[in-house]
Amino acid sequence: MPKLLFARAPRDEREERTMRRLAGARHAPGDWIQRARIVVASWDGLRVPAIAARLGCHPETVRRRLHRFNGEGIDGLGDRPGPGRRPRLTESERSQIIALVKTTPPGRPVPDP
Repeated sequence: MPKLLFARAPRDEREERTMRRLAGARHAPGDWIQRARIVVASWDGLRVPAIAARLGCHPETVRRRLHRFNGEGIDGLGDRPGPGRRPRLTESERSQIIALVKTTPPGRPVPDP
């Protein structure tokens, strides 16, 4: 039998007020709004499948977001940095190129004072 998963209780009144305000926001990042709605729906007593059906997402997404919120709180609503592409140049090479660009090009006449 699957284990029931709910968001942990809010730590204080401020956290609950922030989450409910974010869940009803219109001018915040969309992913944060949806994740806040997941947590608030869990606080309101809905189970994972009902939350997923209400918000139009997969139940596994709801489970993942609830686990992250339970572990990290409001900070867990944001995206983690992706791996991204490794830089081709080191910082010292980049600094050398920038210094070279700032110098006068070779062959350019220098005005006499």
